[in-house]
Amino acid sequence: MYQNISGIILSGGKSTRMGENKSLLKIGDKTAIERIVDLMAGLFPKLILSANTPEEYAFLKLDTVQDIHVHAGPLAGIHAGLIKSTSEKNFVISCDMQLMNEEAIKFLVDYDTDRQITIAKADGFFQQLAGVYHKSCLPEIEDILTNSKIEESRATDQKKRGCSVFKLVQTFEAEIIDAETQMPGYKPGTFFNMNKPHEFDEIRKLIDS
Repeated sequence: MYQNISGIILSGGKSTRMGENKSLLKIGDKTAIERIVDLMAGLFPKLILSANTPEEYAFLKLDTVQDIHVHAGPLAGIHAGLIKSTSEKNFVISCDMQLMNEEAIKFLVDYDTDRQITIAKADGFFQQLAGVYHKSCLPEIEDILTNSKIEESRATDQKKRGCSVFKLVQTFEAEIIDAETQMPGYKPGTFFNMNKPHEFDEIRKLIDS
């Protein structure tokens, strides 16, 4: 148990690609969000849930925060979670990473670095929604979110809004771990994101088998 580290769980936003709230989909006898809560509760004594519909998650009995910067994606969820957190070091995870395990989380948390963000590159992608984020990132996150609002107000296409989590990762020159070569016993798919109905079916079959 990491006494001085908080866990921040992102509930999954609008789930537009899934067509319904993916965090509340049942996998086995539990919802996706419950499975992530159980995983994180075994590692971190303090959990914070980022969710813009807190009433849907009351059954979890967790401290729940809503986005201050609305419609700004997962970066806004990380921002709200870090503001609520009383820990300098925090582990952030999205609810759709249903194959994540304690070993991978511990490796990221324990990795010796002085950088403010630690994430993995796995299966060909930067996995910025499962990693270590320090509270000291907050001023830069605030700048990114605020500037993105200014850019959006000037743009005719709202898709131009530049508030991705990876923009923050680039800004801080994050510690990026190559999962395939650096994580002992790494299993491909550990960081798999469940975003679409067919991906949910794949996850359910893997976990139920």
